Amino acid sequence: MPFEQKRANRPPDPPRDATGRSLADYPRPSVAVDTAVLTVPDGIALSIVLVRPTPDDEPSAGGRHRLPGTFLHEGERLAEAVLRSLRDKAGVTGLAPRQLHVFDDPDRDDRGRVLSVAHVVTVPARELAVDDAKASLVAVDRIPDLAYQHDAIVELAVAALRAEYRSAPDPRRLLEAPFTLRDLLDLHEAIAGSPIPRDAFRRAMSGALVDTGDSRRGLVGKPARLFIPGTWA
Repeated sequence: MPFEQKRANRPPDPPRDATGRSLADYPRPSVAVDTAVLTVPDGIALSIVLVRPTPDDEPSAGGRHRLPGTFLHEGERLAEAVLRSLRDKAGVTGLAPRQLHVFDDPDRDDRGRVLSVAHVVTVPARELAVDDAKASLVAVDRIPDLAYQHDAIVELAVAALRAEYRSAPDPRRLLEAPFTLRDLLDLHEAIAGSPIPRDAFRRAMSGALVDTGDSRRGLVGKPARLFIPGTWA
């Protein structure tokens, strides 16, 4: 074969940067997505979806629970990987998680260098269906030791949600409107993980609520007024 034809059939050289290196010359860590799915079931306690350990797990998981997650496939977008992992690992569909943070500790995964693009979504318990054979809801104050440093993802996701609820009545619309002040206080205490003084709470939220003019009659005492957040009006 003539020399010129051999050159024509040879793949083009990869693009190189100013140092003369191509992408193949740089370290290529794996990219994973992990998602914190938060909810408050029955107004009891802030909880999160955790994938149960199985006999087929990687040895690096060490028989520990973890967040729904997966490695990014070639040609796949991060959002697509997130939805795939929720569906396949926890049986959860119909959510729209948002990016939370990139976790890049070189030692977070025993299998090698793995960057985790963590996501978070907060969903009303009435809208969340979990495959009990694959995953479970666990209160955030009772979480066991998690694989792959997922504890750090949970900590950041919970802190972000608590910060949101310190400044607004129900930014993630976990309650069905309208609701009573007692309903709202119960929700805030579940998210905060501690009691909140009622009078201080009422003062803090009064300017952000709209009185519907309706009431809910209970078994005892006078009817409780019903509210919606001002942003819903």
